[in-house]
Parts: sequence; structure tokens; C-alpha cells
Amino acid sequence: MKIKPFGVEIWMNEFENDCTYNLAETCVASLTIEELLEMSGKNDSVMSDLLPMKMTYGAIQGSDRLRDAISTMYAKQTRDNIVVTHGAIGANALVHETLVEPGDHVISVRPTYQQHYSIPESYGAEVDILHLRPENGFLPDLTEFAAMVRPETKLIVLNNPNNPTGALMEAGYLDQFVDIARQSEAYVLCDEVYRGTNQTGDGFAPAMADVYERGISVAGMSKTFSLAGLRLGWIAGPHEVLEAVSIHRDYNTISVGMLDDYFAAMALETKEKILERSQRITRGNLAFLDAWVAQEPSISYVKPKAGTTALLKYDFDMPSREFCIQLLKQTGVMFTPGSVMHMEGWLRVGYANDPDILRAGLAKVSAFLATLPAKTGDAA
Repeated sequence: MKIKPFGVEIWMNEFENDCTYNLAETCVASLTIEELLEMSGKNDSVMSDLLPMKMTYGAIQGSDRLRDAISTMYAKQTRDNIVVTHGAIGANALVHETLVEPGDHVISVRPTYQQHYSIPESYGAEVDILHLRPENGFLPDLTEFAAMVRPETKLIVLNNPNNPTGALMEAGYLDQFVDIARQSEAYVLCDEVYRGTNQTGDGFAPAMADVYERGISVAGMSKTFSLAGLRLGWIAGPHEVLEAVSIHRDYNTISVGMLDDYFAAMALETKEKILERSQRITRGNLAFLDAWVAQEPSISYVKPKAGTTALLKYDFDMPSREFCIQLLKQTGVMFTPGSVMHMEGWLRVGYANDPDILRAGLAKVSAFLATLPAKTGDAA
């Protein structure tokens, strides 16, 4: 199997450890173990749980405790509709590996996480791209989508909220999208790793697994829950999908680590406190980013409605990779170039890091922008 290099991950691996202000980060500012224990009230009792724990493989599908905690974030899912994975990235890969075969027809939005078009392409599927455009608020054009769906379409893939744009398919729009997908009886894989970060309300959009009988929801502990170090995710969906996924999972996972399972369950049992912190950071930081964009004449964007990232349009004559490397070398600020997401001419900024890092980093970016020559002529 040949697969294209994973642009975003290669970029992060190359530069993430050398920056001072990481505005490429996509997780809400990470929690320490101490903070997690304080939120959960387990400071005094955690060792009594951990010391007698035997370091076996643990529950194969994920512990009942953890899957019960995960199920509380869904309207129609129980522990039997959930299987635990090595991160949301592992969940996505398992779904693609299970459902996609050579010659299948797959529809994926773009921009999105590269897994969702490069993996099915590597399996020999015919992948059609549904482009998300700024003039539509980076939401799928439903007329265009309907024209792409075929009777034989096997899988439709999106992520909601969207990475990198922060676009959000809310209840009514999501229902229209599902109605179109239902015509072909295609499965819909929705990467919901940023679910819980809506800028209004309780933070949660409806889950695909709840609104569509062939819907598959993937999420994890990394983004909204600030615990990427656990490397824990899950798949929620129809029983027949999970049974098929579990056959593949036996070959590459067996089980997640017992400590990961334990701390993830602890976190989700106190999720209200973590979500309050996450939403305070994302909402406060986006307000600051929005004000910053408004005062930068060379930068524009479609304001995100959810998530932790925004896609910035810049008005300079240089490729996005060159822009980001110059920015990093001169200021210590790290962005992600649009080129690694097939969005040349754009930049991805992660705005959910520590507020002080965001503010200091954007001040450095402003100083950098002031040194760049204005665009000349009609160059794009």
C-alpha cells in the first residue's frame, strides 16, 4: 500500500519542538495530572486505585466504566455502541480500514484532516472531494454534495466542527446533509474530535451517530478534553460497524493502556469542569483573535463557530510554507502553512493554547507582518 505523506504531521514534527509560541497547536491548553486530580477530587485516593492495578492488557473493547462515561455525551449510544481506540487518529484509521475496499466510491470534504482522503485513496477507492469554500462559510454546498452522491457511494467523510476552518454544521444543516447521504445508504464517518467547543450554548453539536442510522462518530481525549497525552479515542456507531471494526482492531490494537483507560474515565466523570475550562479558553481566545484579525489589514478570515483553529487568508506574495518558516525564524511563532492542507495562500492558527501565549504570539506576528512588502499588481 502506498500513501501520500501526511502534510500536517510532517510539518509539526519538523518544527513543533523549536518554537517559542506554538500557535499551530490544536489542543485546548493541556491539563497537568495535578489539575486533573484536583478537578476530579481524586488527589487523596488515586494511589489506592493505582498501586494494586496489575499491568495487564485490560478490557479489550475498553472498560465498562470508560465506555459508560463516553456514552453520556450521546443521545442514543450505550456502552455497546462504543469501542475504545488509540486516539481519534486510530479510530479514523480503523473505520477506513474496515469499510473501504478497492473501487469503492468515497466522498470527503476538504480541507479536513488528511486521513479522510489519503487513506481511502491508498486503499484504491475513488475519492471525490467536496470542497469547502469561504463564500459558503466553509460549510458543504448541499446542492454540490447531492450531485456527487451515487447509488453505490460507500462512505462519506467529514469532520464537525471542521479542522482547520472552525465551521460548524448545526442541527438543521446536519439533518439536510444526512437526508442526502441517506439516499445512497452510504455510511457517514464524522470526525468529532472538536465536539464540545461550540462558541455558544453547551458547546455540543448533534453527533452523527445519533442523527443517522448509518452514522459513525469518532472522538477522543486530545482536543476538547486537553489530554492528548493519554492517546485515547473511540468510535460510536452501529453494532455491525463496531463488530467489523473489532476484527481489524484485533490485529493492531488489542487494548488501550490501562492507565490511559483509567485517567480517561476519571476525566469524563468530571467532564463538566473540564468543559467549563475548555470553553472559557476557546471563547475568550477567539474573541481576542477576532479583534486581532480586525486590526490587521493584510489578514482576513471566516470567524470560526467552534473548534480550536481558524484559517487565515494573507495578502502577501509568498507561499504559505515560506511565510511560516520566516515567521518562526524571526519571531519564534509557529503557524501551519495552508500548503500542507491543500489550501495554499492560507495559514492555520491554533487559538486554544494558554491565553498569554496567544496574546504574546499574535503581538509578534503583528510586528512581523509590518516588515513584509505589500502585494504588487494583480498577483494572487
